[in-house]
Amino acid sequence: MLALQAAPSLASSHREAPFVAAQPQLDSTDLYAFVSPDKADTVTLISNWIPFEEPAGGPNFYPFAPGAHYDINIDNNGDAKPDIIYRWVFRNQYKNPKTFLYNTGPVSSLTDATLNFTQHYTLTEIRGTRTTTLVRDGIVAPSNVGAASMPNYSSLWNQAIYTISGGKTFAGPADDPFFLDLRVFDLLYGANLKEVGNDSLKGFNIHALAIQVPTSAIAASGDATKNPIVGVWTTAERQSVQITSKTGNASSNGTFVQVSRLGMPLVNEVVVPVGSKDYFNASQPKDDAQFLGAVTDPELPHLINSVYKLPVPATPRSDLVSVFLTGVKGLNQPANVKPSEQLRLNTAIPPSATPNRLGVLANDNAGFPNGRRLTDDVVDVELRVVEGALTGSKNTLGDGVDANDVPFQASFPYLALPHAGPAASPVATTTVKRVNNAGAWPVATGIAGAVALLALLGWALRRGGPGQSGKRRMNAAA
Repeated sequence: MLALQAAPSLASSHREAPFVAAQPQLDSTDLYAFVSPDKADTVTLISNWIPFEEPAGGPNFYPFAPGAHYDINIDNNGDAKPDIIYRWVFRNQYKNPKTFLYNTGPVSSLTDATLNFTQHYTLTEIRGTRTTTLVRDGIVAPSNVGAASMPNYSSLWNQAIYTISGGKTFAGPADDPFFLDLRVFDLLYGANLKEVGNDSLKGFNIHALAIQVPTSAIAASGDATKNPIVGVWTTAERQSVQITSKTGNASSNGTFVQVSRLGMPLVNEVVVPVGSKDYFNASQPKDDAQFLGAVTDPELPHLINSVYKLPVPATPRSDLVSVFLTGVKGLNQPANVKPSEQLRLNTAIPPSATPNRLGVLANDNAGFPNGRRLTDDVVDVELRVVEGALTGSKNTLGDGVDANDVPFQASFPYLALPHAGPAASPVATTTVKRVNNAGAWPVATGIAGAVALLALLGWALRRGGPGQSGKRRMNAAA
């Protein structure tokens, strides 16, 4: 197998465009859509947000943007317009705004007084002019601060799973389920393949919005037998005017403007050119004909050719139009489809008893690009497809990372629990030597480490330092 990476910004949709790179709360990292493996009459949809969450990033951690619209859109008739929208809107609550602490003691329940910061949300289902509230005042699972703060974190996490009509929903942090080697930024390894196979997202978290609904609830006319194919994409909107007062208080008003969009993985990363990425994020699927040229003659095969001398498949690439814009005929292409970038799922195909990470390329039609499961290796699949796997050019391209760093769960929302703050930092650590005492303090480098160090020093000063009283400290300062 030839192991290489794909193209700059290849982390599915992590920081893929200039604007959302500076707006991480509104940056959709990945979208998943699959028939639920343990409940085959339902479909599970998962949209992930906020890339590269360092688990020790306290004391504020990584909340959703309050007041913004986080949407999962469903097109069930192939016209490239949303027929159903599931929308989450969040608000923040501090029980004690006079402390800097995320929690003021051990937490065992989402409603504990010791959980100082909570995010609450409303989940609505929008069908045309009709809006139905599915969850009112739901609570987001908290960040996994650590064992001292949250001795039974899995219980807290599971408390954030809410039952809705015929299904379930969840909002909160999780291990980032996407897996790949991000040495992409080094000119595709510069043809040096000695260090491939390192999962660059190992140890990082994201924030997930997940919903499980009956298949009939999202099928056109409620008939999943006659209309089994749906298209899915995520969007995020925020009000156009953001105001910060002299006192530091923030508010917003004006019309809602779309700033993020994601359907098929890697499209805005390796297909859309950098000058159009923000524009793509603000666009609608019904207008995707304007991006056709980027699909029929993509840049990536030329880049691979320049580094590895692999032949560039003949253009125009109708095979890529099928995968990215219309769905594959006989698999997940709707009748009378309007070409548009969506993640398409044929809900009539049952879950595979033995899923293959390469999905359709390995004759597992329950997997990518028929929807996307958590275990699907979309990097390897798309590399092979871009190099002509669907047109007879068999290849074994890949990045050497074939699975997630931690196992997924067997039931909704299927994601792995988020990494705990002090337990598994993906960044390097350094050691700060103690003064007047033996031993050392390991402190994570970066922002989280700085916060931890400041808090630690503040604690030491309040106590007068090791073995010192407040009076002695004042005398020393004098």
